[in-house]
Amino acid sequence: EAIFSGEIRQAAKGAEWILQVTNDAWFGPDAGPKQHLALAQIRAAEFGLPLIRVANTGISAIVDATGKIIESLPTGTAGVLLAPLPNALPRETPFARWGDAILLLLLGAGVSLGLLRFLTSR
Repeated sequence: EAIFSGEIRQAAKGAEWILQVTNDAWFGPDAGPKQHLALAQIRAAEFGLPLIRVANTGISAIVDATGKIIESLPTGTAGVLLAPLPNALPRETPFARWGDAILLLLLGAGVSLGLLRFLTSR
């Protein structure tokens, strides 16, 4: 599922594209399918890989490696998307290489600086 970046990171090593097959029926017609698609776009950009999204009741789409939607079918529309598969980015993205380690490093640095400032201001 495209909402879990950690699981995709494990499976995406050496991949040239991502396939998401999903059932958005439980979201209903509200904002859920759009949010689910937005998360898929983020995953494409995080990994620098094109993404094909097939949704039985949600939004089906072809997304390029930067997260831009190339073609799509709206919610509740049956049809076929015909478009060439976009290329992956030429290099592995930092997120694909290090995952959440970057965020944890920045978080640790921020906490350390805050603690240092607190201790030196006393």
